[in-house]
Amino acid sequence: MESKRFHQNCSGKTSNDSVNRLKMVSRREILAKKKAIQELIKAAHIVMDHIAFFPPFRHYDRNGLSLYLESGHGDKLSITVKNYIQNLLKQNMEGHYGSEWLAEEKVKRREMVAPEARYIFVHEVASTNFNEKNAMLIEEKTSTTCLKNNGPLVGFVHYRFTVEEDIPVLYVYELQLEPRVQGKGLGKFLMQLIELIAHKNYMSAVMLTVQKENLFAMNFYINKMRYNISTTSPSKVNPMIGIESSYEILCKTFNEEAKTTLEDPG
Repeated sequence: MESKRFHQNCSGKTSNDSVNRLKMVSRREILAKKKAIQELIKAAHIVMDHIAFFPPFRHYDRNGLSLYLESGHGDKLSITVKNYIQNLLKQNMEGHYGSEWLAEEKVKRREMVAPEARYIFVHEVASTNFNEKNAMLIEEKTSTTCLKNNGPLVGFVHYRFTVEEDIPVLYVYELQLEPRVQGKGLGKFLMQLIELIAHKNYMSAVMLTVQKENLFAMNFYINKMRYNISTTSPSKVNPMIGIESSYEILCKTFNEEAKTTLEDPG
């Protein structure tokens, strides 16, 4: 009897040791994964000009528009650019937010100057003659800075590299265009560039938030760009609460782990 009890105790100890070892291995794997994700975010954040990797996307010459794209950083915005962003945001978004706008505007003003904020600024190309334009293009090939004689801004994208549900993602905070350049393919062009930037920096998805009242934007992202309502969106987390929420969170995933975690399984 003593011998039997001895073997039972030994068996139980061995089993507990195995469980503990598995827990330790699992914890190490989790920590290693988190560290790897943070390294990806850090590496993406260090890049000064993400557009430089995609030269064809530096210019947009279609549908009567002649535009130039340049990169920007939230903590390096001039007063003029800050004012432009604030004014365009108010012009485009105040109506969609309604009574929530005053509080939301304060949040957006803080977000836009954060060090982690990254920008794509869209300029009209300043009128110039053929020789001057060629000289500008040659200068551009040897420099990552923007052209000094760009025309006025007509829009911008504010994006960040971050983590959602333990998934590295590029999150689009804002895509704002002046009404006169909307409906000419520019929004799709910019989102295609955003997705390329996400891929280049090993992000597993692109995510964004859209006001339900903004039917044009909802149709653009869901039907034209093929984004899905994310499992992190209020309407998916809790449908009863989601009904009262003013926004949806959308995503486009690039691998199975992100798809399983961030996309609506239904």
